Amino acid sequence: MNEAIKNLEPKAVWKNFADLNAVPRPSKKEERVIAFMKEFGKRVKLETIEDEVGNVIIRKPATPGMEDRKAVVMQSHLDMVHQKNNDTQFDFDTQGIDMYVDGDWVRARGTTLGADNGLGVATIMAILESESIEHPALEALFTIDEETGMTGAMGLKGGLLQGDILLNLDTEEDDEIGVGCAGGVDITATRTYDEVMSPSTAESWTISVKGLQGGHSGMDIHKGLGNANKLMNRLLYATREYLHIHSIHGGSLRNAIPRESEALVVIASENEKDFRFAFNAQKEAILSEYKLLEPGLSITFKAASASAEKVMDATHQEQLLRAVYAAHNGVYRMSPAIEDLVETSNNIAKITVAAGAIKIECLTRSSVASSKNDMANALKATFELAGCDVQFSGSYPGWAPNMDSPILQVMDELYTKLNGEKAHVAACHAGLECGILGQHYPDMDMISFGPTIRGAHSPDERASISSTQKFWEFVLAILKNIPKK
Repeated sequence: MNEAIKNLEPKAVWKNFADLNAVPRPSKKEERVIAFMKEFGKRVKLETIEDEVGNVIIRKPATPGMEDRKAVVMQSHLDMVHQKNNDTQFDFDTQGIDMYVDGDWVRARGTTLGADNGLGVATIMAILESESIEHPALEALFTIDEETGMTGAMGLKGGLLQGDILLNLDTEEDDEIGVGCAGGVDITATRTYDEVMSPSTAESWTISVKGLQGGHSGMDIHKGLGNANKLMNRLLYATREYLHIHSIHGGSLRNAIPRESEALVVIASENEKDFRFAFNAQKEAILSEYKLLEPGLSITFKAASASAEKVMDATHQEQLLRAVYAAHNGVYRMSPAIEDLVETSNNIAKITVAAGAIKIECLTRSSVASSKNDMANALKATFELAGCDVQFSGSYPGWAPNMDSPILQVMDELYTKLNGEKAHVAACHAGLECGILGQHYPDMDMISFGPTIRGAHSPDERASISSTQKFWEFVLAILKNIPKK
């Protein structure tokens, strides 16, 4: 079915997107897609280099008559978020994405689509291989590992790029021109706990939370969607007098709102009636609260397929449940400077409890460094009260808006001319590489834009076909109207 994708308009973009999506490209395992991009550069006979961390740079001279324009860096990242539905059989390390057309949308069967940021990559490829598109001198920068640490952008050396303007093609609303983004930091809490034997009269049960929408932990955090880890904790906390935790597995990626969580618990037979009463009361409360936002939410309780011989001791169980309950999830502060912009948030992304070890992984985002630190310290204090060791890692800076940007003025006017309405000039709560790249190239004029993508970082990810056509026409107009040096 991926062949049908290649016939969509603009064919130059969708053809490259289909070819790219045939290559497995998980974050931190980009060897195959790096080789793919280098082979592409060789095929179109352009200067192609791989830097010391794995970023690929392809240079293309200006077309005739455009030599006096400012040089442009077009940038997108090669890796993609790998998420799939539990009932989908798929190996991201070996299989290409299976895509199909659904009305105006391109989707993937049970997995993430990779439009974030594959459509940006494919657009740049289409420009590089074209023999007719007008453009100034170009440098295509394909970074690695954007989704799990931005190590590609961080490892890029200053002085390697010669461009004056950077066009980042990683925004997900086609009427938006991005001028700023949030920074972030990973917070990881760990500790060990004592295991004790299960009660002699106990039976093992599985509690499952599934069917949540999930989504991007930055762009979707303001929607109030269900977080499977927090909902599971509510269920366990409400019934903690009657159960013993054997294991918990919730969420999968730090930058995705967790959609599913499963806990294996042990309940003494004499407590089962009281447990069921408390569990059902909490279940009905949660379903009522989320019936409009999360119509697919499912909460189940059933006999486990295997018995649990050991469980977490009561003291550590109480500490864990209280800590997760107290830990902030969602919007922490709205921006006082930019209307409707989330300034600071936290996503409790992943909780793993098994075999005497607890690991809780969070991603805190903020456009203000001091507020990011405040949120991170609040989480650190919460988890330390429960005896956890807390580590900060992967910190990256935000990108401060420059409303006097020359390329912003050009793009704002072009968007109005092409579409008959003004673009939405905004900062976003996602982590874009512009903040990091701006540290390496402080004089580079940067902007971010892209086609409309919905459900990024979830198996519901989809890309609008009509929006991609609109985006393509905007890209061509921008390249043709780059200011003179």
